[in-house]
Amino acid sequence: MPLLNKDSLEMTDTDRALVLATVRGLLNENAPIIITHGTDTMVQTGLLLQRSLPDVKVPIVVTGAMAPLGFEGSDGLQNLTESLFAVRLLPGGVYVVMHNQVFPVDRVRKDRELGRFVSRRVLVFTRI
Repeated sequence: MPLLNKDSLEMTDTDRALVLATVRGLLNENAPIIITHGTDTMVQTGLLLQRSLPDVKVPIVVTGAMAPLGFEGSDGLQNLTESLFAVRLLPGGVYVVMHNQVFPVDRVRKDRELGRFVSRRVLVFTRI
């Protein structure tokens, strides 16, 4: 289902609200959802979905390409294929699927230097 066709750096809060509304409308089908998205702000969109849909029962996967389709060495088709597989195995929640890995959306970041997504450290503090 085509929704937006713009660079993710140009996405606005209104655009993200449209993505959220579309996802909400699809949830009654009780089927996994895959969103293809520009990598620069896919985590931001995923976090909005996670905050807005805390009890989601189906997996929602956000994926994209570090090198867009049509460019030599594009990873887009691989990431989409992996997303199709991942949504069949994952429990409900919001995830980023990139480069043979699945990340909970609140534990991932884009590392521009490495050209890939990596786990974001989660600091845990305990009271002594």
